[in-house]
Amino acid sequence: MEDPTPRPSHEITGAEIVIRCLHEEKVKFVFGYPGGAVLHIYDAIFKQDKFKHILVRHEQAAVHAADAYARATGEVGVALVTSGPGATNAVTGIATAYMDSIPLVVISGQVPTPAIGMDAFQEVDMVGITRPCVKHNFLVKDVRDIAPTIRKAFYIAATGRPGPVVVDIPKDITAHLARFDYPATVELRSYTPVMKGHSGQIKKAVRLLLEARRPMIYTGGGLVLGGASSELVKLAHTLGYPVTNTLMGLGGYPSTDRQFVGMLGMHGTYEANMAMQDCDVLLAVGARFDDRVIGNPEHFFSKDRTIIHIDVDPSSISKRVKVDVPIVGHVQSVLAEMNELLAGETKKPDAAALKAWWAQIDEWRGKESLNYKMDGQVIKPQYVVQKLWEVTKGDAYVTSDVGQHQMWAAQYYKFDKPRRWINSGGLGTMGVGLPYAMGCQLADPTAQVACITGEGSIQMNIQELSTCHQFRLPIKVVLLNNRYLGMVRQWQEFFYENRYSESYMDSLPDFVKLAESYGHVGMKIEKPGDVEGALKEAFDMKDRFVFMDFITDPKENVFPMVPNGKGLSEMILAGDE
Repeated sequence: MEDPTPRPSHEITGAEIVIRCLHEEKVKFVFGYPGGAVLHIYDAIFKQDKFKHILVRHEQAAVHAADAYARATGEVGVALVTSGPGATNAVTGIATAYMDSIPLVVISGQVPTPAIGMDAFQEVDMVGITRPCVKHNFLVKDVRDIAPTIRKAFYIAATGRPGPVVVDIPKDITAHLARFDYPATVELRSYTPVMKGHSGQIKKAVRLLLEARRPMIYTGGGLVLGGASSELVKLAHTLGYPVTNTLMGLGGYPSTDRQFVGMLGMHGTYEANMAMQDCDVLLAVGARFDDRVIGNPEHFFSKDRTIIHIDVDPSSISKRVKVDVPIVGHVQSVLAEMNELLAGETKKPDAAALKAWWAQIDEWRGKESLNYKMDGQVIKPQYVVQKLWEVTKGDAYVTSDVGQHQMWAAQYYKFDKPRRWINSGGLGTMGVGLPYAMGCQLADPTAQVACITGEGSIQMNIQELSTCHQFRLPIKVVLLNNRYLGMVRQWQEFFYENRYSESYMDSLPDFVKLAESYGHVGMKIEKPGDVEGALKEAFDMKDRFVFMDFITDPKENVFPMVPNGKGLSEMILAGDE
């Protein structure tokens, strides 16, 4: 349909410029929800066919889905929301992406320029509200600035340490006319991310690694975001050293490889935490030594060790833990240079010392810290995750919400590929699981996508069952239903003398009927012997969304566990409590 508004042939509206910018960036999906301040943009979307708009049912889900799309593909995710409540609904998704360093561009509508600051209908200061939880944000005040601003937004979001960027555009600006001119390059005087690490520091790091007697390689989400998994595998195999991943780093090193000692941290394996605590040379790659990983820093430094830290963000180095050899640079580039140096080295690791170190690690492995007791009468949540891994042959995209089910997913699903484990690590956002699954399924329509969730988390964005039906997304929901806010209940059991204050989930819906009311397949599984069959049946339905409600043991806890304020070697194991 032709726009009847007369205009010079070389000028287009600000809304059309927004769309042309997204075309230039080769955006495939925009996740959003319309409203008054962005109606010009939505009208321009109607007239184009180069990207698909995914209509969510809540703006928070739009940002989460765009976030997951970015995590799964490595591309910049894009969300579009209106002003006022549309913008504020997006903030939780923006903060989630910020904490996990996910590249997003969130375009928000704003009231017309003359109304800004006048308490206009649906006005909020989006730039002010998001300032603490974005990599950068912009308020566009001139239609001629739209194209260069969006170009900058994509560049900033994707380079250096990735992160979300907000572009706030007043409604009148999207109606004004201007020439479209998309910058080919971006130069920002105050922003020059470092790519290549310092060669001298890299040589020093390699020398220290070769001299190590109890080495450890510790990697985080930065390894996955930096696309450096193959470089890490080559380095680890060349040296023969043990590797551990953080929650965000899972899949960065193959979980089924013998050199992998499991996830570390608050709910990490006994062997990973003990090796991390007792190593003499530690190589940290794209990780930030956060509180859930090393526990009490004072306890961590009770043992002497030399720390090498590779990170693209200089502010992450020596932030919580003082390191000996800082290397600022893109992790893929730095690890590649390390591998080149190792290939030309005549010196090799001390074979006797390494053999003794592995013998110690194998002794710790003998604790079998992830063992749990099966019960023929009740479904154990760990068993469901193990069977999910078997049924999907370890080749699914697995999203999770936040809580006990998240930890069980991390512990018992063996991720061998990067970008397959999609969860909220830094912010710990309940409600991400279903929209994350949407983003993954759209990123790879032929893939198996499983959302492992809890009955508390799933209800926070349950409305997205409607979006899944509209866009025919064959996601499989694995609900580990223990009728509690599980992790809250576990902490109340351990640290609050069993005072279960508001952690019991009373009046739960019939999830089978709920799923069916949205047009999906629902299943309720109550017996351990039915778990595997239900999973196989669900994944055999290639083109259907299936909601599986597994009624699990309400008293099961996540082990190992490092209590808050304790050190890595002060774990509670199953049977210790």
